[in-house]
Amino acid sequence: MFSTGLTEIVLIVKDVKASARFYQEVVGLLPQGEADEQWAWFFAGKPENLQRLALHTGSLLFEEHSPLPVGERWGRIHYAFFVPPDRLEEAVSHVRRHHVEMYGPVHFDWKNVVSYYFYDPDGNLLEFWSPQPPS
Repeated sequence: MFSTGLTEIVLIVKDVKASARFYQEVVGLLPQGEADEQWAWFFAGKPENLQRLALHTGSLLFEEHSPLPVGERWGRIHYAFFVPPDRLEEAVSHVRRHHVEMYGPVHFDWKNVVSYYFYDPDGNLLEFWSPQPPS
């Protein structure tokens, strides 16, 4: 295995500044600098871990080499944020206070995890993923 972790995820969004507000105010991510019309960067965990989420409008590097046609090269995705068990209810309540519909809890007994799901303004499915203490 060559990879030792995930460095960044870049989401293609319609409005960077509006999406940046959502990720800061609703999801609770820490910005890495100021958002502009093209880019916004956030830490997806502790800043020293350098795991980041970026929001971007426009094309990316090497997009012209994609095997998919223009307009179908990027799409909505699903990804999960790790939330410690003792912070899960607080995280869910925080999102709900912003009038964002949450789905769950979903209990995954086979991996001893509880998850809640919600959508961002661009239709990406986000998850708060929380391992549960052994019973």
